Amino acid sequence: MSDEPKVQGLVTEVLPNSLYRVKLEDDRLIIAHLAGKLRLHRIRVIAGDSVTLVLSPEGEKGRIVYRN
Repeated sequence: MSDEPKVQGLVTEVLPNSLYRVKLEDDRLIIAHLAGKLRLHRIRVIAGDSVTLVLSPEGEKGRIVYRN
């Protein structure tokens, strides 16, 4: 899992069901969810937070793995 490419983004909107709309560095908007460790430790992510994501192979969805 450490070989997955990571990208930076900014949370623009908090959606229902633990989903987030994230604007990536290249100005794309994607939908992302929290990784298991963030849920386990109850890390709160709000609009305006800078986050690190791992994108799906299709590049349409992502998993938030770190809140900066």
